[in-house]
Amino acid sequence: MQNRNEKAETIKSLTAKFQRAQVAIVAEYNKLDVATVTELRKKMRAQKLDYQVVKNTLAKRAAKGTSLEKLEDILAGPTALVLGYEDPVAPAKVLQDFLKDLKDKESLKVRGAVVNGSRVDAKGVEALAKMPGLPELRATLLRIINTPATQLVRVLAAPGQQLARVIQANVDKQEKPAEVPAS
Repeated sequence: MQNRNEKAETIKSLTAKFQRAQVAIVAEYNKLDVATVTELRKKMRAQKLDYQVVKNTLAKRAAKGTSLEKLEDILAGPTALVLGYEDPVAPAKVLQDFLKDLKDKESLKVRGAVVNGSRVDAKGVEALAKMPGLPELRATLLRIINTPATQLVRVLAAPGQQLARVIQANVDKQEKPAEVPAS
């Protein structure tokens, strides 16, 4: 049991995380073993995400005045929070991938989330996980931007390449020794 000072520190720490978070997913855990939770935490850390089991009353106090205040009504029972700070899609993807591999589907269930200030339910988190992440969107955008430039370079280079082929053909023709007819 935490004393008053420890609780105040926990609230302060959670508030700082909540203010930075772009996405927070609330999950209910039941009968998860240590090895499973450790594996989930590793996957989360690899993506720069936080997975934290929180006390509901402390999380509700920490959420006051932040965009995550909308989670208050689903903070009940055994609660774990997944917080994402950069890519709003990454936490949903990691969590859904983990849930697919989980043997006991009832041991971890998504209750809902707040994404960039908007509340979504468990189905919304599933849909979010199917969306392309920030790296994929950046790659697509770069491809879209680069395509016209690449095509322009090819069009501009084509006449020069054709001229070079004609000149090379003439050089090859002139270098070829004249054939002497056989008598």
